[in-house]
Amino acid sequence: MTDVVSEKPRRGRPPVSDAQRQQQRLDISRHAVRLFAEQGVAATSGEQIAQVAGVSERTFWRYFPHKESCVEPLLTKMIDAFCVVLRAWPAELGLIDHLREAYSPLLDSASDEDIAAVLAVVRLTQGERALRAAYLMLRERAEHALAEALAERTGLPPDAMEVRVQAAAMSAVLKVATDDIARTTSGGVTTDTLDRHREEIARALRGLSRLR
Repeated sequence: MTDVVSEKPRRGRPPVSDAQRQQQRLDISRHAVRLFAEQGVAATSGEQIAQVAGVSERTFWRYFPHKESCVEPLLTKMIDAFCVVLRAWPAELGLIDHLREAYSPLLDSASDEDIAAVLAVVRLTQGERALRAAYLMLRERAEHALAEALAERTGLPPDAMEVRVQAAAMSAVLKVATDDIARTTSGGVTTDTLDRHREEIARALRGLSRLR
């Protein structure tokens, strides 16, 4: 008779999935932005952010190399939102009309709190050099994402000069428009404000070649 050896149950917590990890980074980012806005970056420590977010310091520093990089998950949502809309650009519709219908500073599933948090970050970057550096670095990364989306639309390779120039110009338009809406909405974001933001981006992009 053969003895049956039962498997011992695994101990410890199950591994964290990529989706869970990204969600946790986003949650930490939300708490960090609130603290930065309330008391300033210099007065906010990584330990404090971790405590408020309900994670260990070890987890916090594993996710973020420095406290200022906490703004990246929220700012990335803004870049992702535009890329999603750009990839959904219907062949029969001009980009300007498509943006007027579909664009929002964040994905449709984002909360009003997230939109307010993103704009709070952008306002903070005006006076916080470390946050500004993180913001501009993400804007540079955005050019690569925009180039890929434009390449899909135009049929040109992402590294083609025309595509890269269009992506850089588009990123600049988004940056200027976002800086403007952040500066003028410290008291809150309204539907009219978002409509005006969308229209300003559409008008600014009208002059770019192949994007009509």
